[in-house]
Order: sequence, then C-alpha cells, then structure tokens
Amino acid sequence: MFGTLMNWMKARKLLPRISATERQALEAGTIWIDGEFFGGNPDFQRILAANYDRLPAEEQAFLDGPAEVLCRMIDPYEIARTKRVPDAVLDFIRNNGFMGLLIPKAYGGKEFSTLGISSVIAKVMPYSATVGTFIVIPNSLGAGELLIHYGTPEQKDFYLPRLASGEFIPCFGLTEPTAGSDAASIHAEGIVFRDGGGELQLRLNFRKRYITLGPVANLATIACRLHDPHDLLGKGEDIGITCVLVHGDTPGFHQGEHHDPIGDPFYNGPLIGENIVVPVSNIIGGGARAGQGWQMLMEQLAGGRAISLPAGAIGGTKIVAATAGAYSMVRQQFGLQIGRMEGVEDKIGKIAGLTYLLDAARIFACSAIDAGEHPPVVSSVLKAYSTALYRELVADGMDVFGGAGVMQGPNNILGRGYTGAPVGITVEGANILTRTLMIFGQGATRCHPYAFKVVTAVERNDIPAFRKALLGWIGHFLANVPRAALRYLTRGASAGAPVTGPTARHYRRLAWASTRFAVLTDLAMFTIGGNLKARGRLSGRYADILAWLILGASALRRYEAEERKPEDLPLVNYACDYACDQIQRAFEDIYRNFPVPVLGFYLRTLGLLLLRLNPIGAPPTDTLSQRAALSLQSLSESYQRITAGVHFPGEDRPGFGRLMHAFRRVDAAHTAAEAVIRAQRAGQLPHSALPAEIADTAVQTGIISPAEAELLKLALAARLEAIEVDVFSPEQYFVDSGGARVEMGNATKHRASAGEETAA
Repeated sequence: MFGTLMNWMKARKLLPRISATERQALEAGTIWIDGEFFGGNPDFQRILAANYDRLPAEEQAFLDGPAEVLCRMIDPYEIARTKRVPDAVLDFIRNNGFMGLLIPKAYGGKEFSTLGISSVIAKVMPYSATVGTFIVIPNSLGAGELLIHYGTPEQKDFYLPRLASGEFIPCFGLTEPTAGSDAASIHAEGIVFRDGGGELQLRLNFRKRYITLGPVANLATIACRLHDPHDLLGKGEDIGITCVLVHGDTPGFHQGEHHDPIGDPFYNGPLIGENIVVPVSNIIGGGARAGQGWQMLMEQLAGGRAISLPAGAIGGTKIVAATAGAYSMVRQQFGLQIGRMEGVEDKIGKIAGLTYLLDAARIFACSAIDAGEHPPVVSSVLKAYSTALYRELVADGMDVFGGAGVMQGPNNILGRGYTGAPVGITVEGANILTRTLMIFGQGATRCHPYAFKVVTAVERNDIPAFRKALLGWIGHFLANVPRAALRYLTRGASAGAPVTGPTARHYRRLAWASTRFAVLTDLAMFTIGGNLKARGRLSGRYADILAWLILGASALRRYEAEERKPEDLPLVNYACDYACDQIQRAFEDIYRNFPVPVLGFYLRTLGLLLLRLNPIGAPPTDTLSQRAALSLQSLSESYQRITAGVHFPGEDRPGFGRLMHAFRRVDAAHTAAEAVIRAQRAGQLPHSALPAEIADTAVQTGIISPAEAELLKLALAARLEAIEVDVFSPEQYFVDSGGARVEMGNATKHRASAGEETAA
C-alpha cells in the first residue's frame, strides 16, 4: 500500500524535487526556534530559556575603546566625497585587530563571539560603510572563516596570522554576470593539470563582479567549477564547486577597477582571471576538499547571514532612532515641537518599537550561534527583514527631518543611509528571492517535523521510513486542526503563556498564529506539493508569517532578559502588536489567493470572513504609538537602551553631533518650557511667542527662575544651530563637463535668524 502511494506521489510530483546543491543547503546548519513555529505548538518556555547574551567584558571594552576611537577618526562626509579611506584609518584598523575579530587567538586574532563581531559592525558600518567594509569582509564569509573551518594546518599557519594583522586584505569572488542569487550556476572554471615539473596545478578563468574590497584586496577566494579531465585528484572529471585562494600578484589576475555603489561609496569592483595558474594546495582544505565549496558556503552562511548585513541594518535603525527622536523635539513649527504633532509622533513610535524589536532579534540570533546553533532559516529572516525594515524606517526618519533630510552636505545625517539602503537588500541573496524561495521554500521542507523525512524516504525508495514519516505527518496535521479551532475560539487562551502580566497576551496570540500557520503549511504541501516553490507570491506570504513569529518572539525574549523594565513595556507591546498585525495581513492574503479550487473557494469566502471577525492582530493603537514615541523624545533610560552601541559624535561635530547638543539643551530646558507653556495657556504670558523669547518676562512674573530662563535661551540657540543645512558656493558645487569634481573646501553655513525658525 505505502509503496503504491509513494510511486503515485512520485508520478504526480507531489513532493519537491531537490537538486544536489539544494540538498546541501537544506542539510546545512540546524533547526532552532523556527522548528517550534512549523510544529504549530511552540514551547515558549524553551524559547525563553534560550541564550540571550551580553557582551563579555573584553569585547565590551573593545567596543567602547578602539571601535569608538575609530569612529572618532572618521569624517563620513569627506570619505564619501573623496571615496577614499585615509591611510591613518586603515592603519588603525590593521593595528588594532579589526580584521581578525573572528580569527582564533592562537593565530593572532581576537576570537570574538558572534555577538561581539555583530556589535562592532553595528557601530562602525552605519557611520561609514566605506570604512566598515574593511571590518565586515575580513570577518564574514571568505578566506578567514573558510580557513578556520576547512583549511589545512599549513594553510592556517600561513594565512590566518597574516589575515589577522591585515597584511592580507581579503575578498570573496562568487557573483558573476550570469550568477547572482542563483550562485550555484557560476561559470568560473578551474582545470586540474600537471605541469612540466610534475606538480598538480589549477588553471583558472573567471569573471566576477560586485566584489566588495575587490579593487584593493591582495587575497581573493574564488569560487569556481573544478574539472579534472585526467582524474588526477581521483574524484572524477566534474569535481564541482571549489574555493581557491588567489594572491593579488598572480599573473593573469586583473583587479583595480571600481563599481560605484549608491550611498556610501565602498570599494567594490570586478575580478577577472585569465589563465591564472595556482597550485592545487591553494584549494581551501587542499586537494581533499576539492568539490566541497558549495557545502562550505552553505554551512557558513547557515548562521552567517544573521551577522554582517543585519548588524549594519540594525545599527542603521539605531541611528535613525537616535536622531529622528532628537530632531522631533528640537525642530519647532506652528509654535510647538514637531514631535508633538500626531503624524510625526506616529513615525517616531514606529521607529522606536521596531528598533527595539530588530535589536532583540539580532542579539537573540547571535546568542544562538554562539551557543552552537547555525539556523539558516532564522538567518535568512534576519538578513531579509532587517534590511527591508531599515529601508522603511530610514524613509520614516527622512520624513521627520523633512528639508534637512534631503539637502546634502556634512550636516545631513540620514541621507547616505537612505540612498544606500538597497545595497543590504540586494547582497547575500536578494531579498525578493530570500523571502519567496529560501525562508518558506526551504524552511517548509527543512524545519517541518516530517516533510524532509518523507522527501528523503521517497528519494531513497525506503518504504518503511516513508510509512513512518507519512503517518507521523498525518497525525501531526490531525492534531493541529482541532488545536487551531480551539485557539480560534479562545483567542489563543487555550495555548496558555509562560509568563503572567501584560505581555502574556502576546504569547497566546503567537501560539495561535503558529498553529494556524502549521495547518496552512500542511494544506499547501498536500495540495500544491512540488509546485509550491514556484508559487512565489504565496510562499512569500508564508515567509512573512514565519518571520514575524520569530521577530515577535525575539522582542518577548528581550523583555524577559532585561528583567521586564516597566518603561520598556510600550516598546515590547508596540513590537508585538505590529508583528501580529503583519501576521494577520499575511493570513488574509493567503486566504484570498490560495490556488486550489475547492479549498481556495472556502478560504476566500467563509474562511476570510471568520478570519476578519476574529483577527489575530490589529495595528498598534494611537495611544500605544504615542507612548512608544516618548521613549525617544527625551534622554531617558529607554532612549539609552534603544540606541545602545551607536557612535555619538562629539557635540562640536556637524550633523549628528550638533543635533545631540541641541537635544541635550532642549531636554534640560523641558521643565522650564512646560511651565511657560502652561502660563501661556492660562493667559499669564503672551500666547504666540516661543518660551525662550519670553523667558525674561516669565522670570519677572515668578513662573520660572533666572537659571531656567538661561536654559531656555541656550536651548533656542542650540536649536537654531541644529536645524541649519549646508550651503555651497558655485565653485564648491559644480562639476566640470568631463565629470571631474571641482575641488571642494569645507561647506559653508548660512545661519538663519530667529525669525526664520518659524518660516523654514
């Protein structure tokens, strides 16, 4: 019976076909909390017991010391203008071990935790991506990481100390004109041959592009397809994808040209190899590791996608939070701070709540990797959703800044991050494909309690294993259907919660959503089967649900790890309400578009009606949004926690620095300003004037003290300074007709008068 059923499923292609490279991706890494949500009955006690780490003292000292000093050395505007990293900055990076954060101490590296590396990147990368790439690339997928895990002892002894010291600047050559997100389709070729002296060599030909640090690297890791026509390595003719080290001075290796990325102009360019000859010993891991390149990449990316790009994006959201919150209180229009206008306040609340959530997910995922997990699905969620949400939040921040956000110059704080946001969305697997293919397409097979077992049994024609897995799957589905109905009727109350108090409702709703997600996943796999991967719109909506389940759980884990600070309750409530609203929207889209005739009709009619009558989530309320916004509108402890790890420039620096100077002044004068405003409302003082303009009158009437009047005046002066934008002379502004930039000095500033404050 089961043999007949298995053959029937094969004939109708009800199960996804898995290629050799896809199998390596599926088998790489581990299943973490993602498996809880695919199971449909998440164990939140287990989730809350998972590591949520703090930086070790040594790594915190590095973050507060060398990383802070490095940021103070950087002039982001000048580096962006010249497209050059100063030699002094590069020397500091080399001399202080920034290029060896992941390399073991035995080889001269720092051997930092994953969380430590992420925190350094989150601090430096958003401040200057041009500089940050000299930290990101040496400490992410490439020569160092691959050598640590797969290198021969000789390779480790030679390369790792030189990588740690910065003697070697590495890059990784994977992407090609015809192989982007489909990296397994690379055409770069290596041929094994024996030279005149009898030594085994490789002849490489390749054309790579989009290679970060490619123009300046002196050690490239090239991914190629290796062929051995005479079976000299004993692995057959078509060996497969292999990672090969190529030194910058190798004859036939061409580099030095630049692409011009949007945003911060980091060093990026093509690599071309024409009949390059290198010894077989340059294969990472030696000849024994030939053909294992794809496996290496998948194993390291399983956790690696959660580190560099999420760190840069989440560090960027913290800068948005720090500065948009400050600007909303510094800038005044219509006689009040713009942060008190509900439209602006709504943006600030969203920035606050989602920054809290994203940093929670970063720390939670990095802690899992440090504990030995390598969760590819969670890593893909972190990569795709942190970069996408950063683009959304930096756009919200630009809306808050208004005109000051769109005028370029040293005083523009968010402009380069705004224009550069698509870079993170594009690299390490474009978000469109990550969302529609990897997160759910692979996750549904890999993380489901039974799907991968069934697929594997069918591939191996193993009838006993197939019977066991299929019966388990059917039982799993039949258990979740009534569980989903009960949780619908009780709005998740039947799931219970591992905590009491105001956050308990979030656990119940996430459990309810997980059960429905599991049932719908099984329905999709039963009815759409092997064609599910091609249904990108549908799988993307499933991916949204899974992602927001993971992100919402991360926010709850943070709240517990930070000992339930009452002042952070609006943040965790906003984060979880937002997550549940996104989940509800995705469910509605699935119900409206489920592509199976009978079941689809039920879902988009009665099913959709029931879904909307009893929704899992709704957007955060206006009151909650206001409370979340307040977290960023004063120099409170919540503000410090949300923005922790950000580099705050000196208050004498343009842009960010002078904004924070004004914010500190405004915050210090807040009590006095409120006293004056109350007096104005009571008719004791002129209604139309700014508090600072009538400070002396307020002193005379006993409303505030002379010291408070001085605070108001200092705040106004700092506020007027902070809202300035840059002005350039024609000589500074124009570029000649050949495209060369006219030499520019420091941008000049035009100081607005107090009267222009209201008109601006």
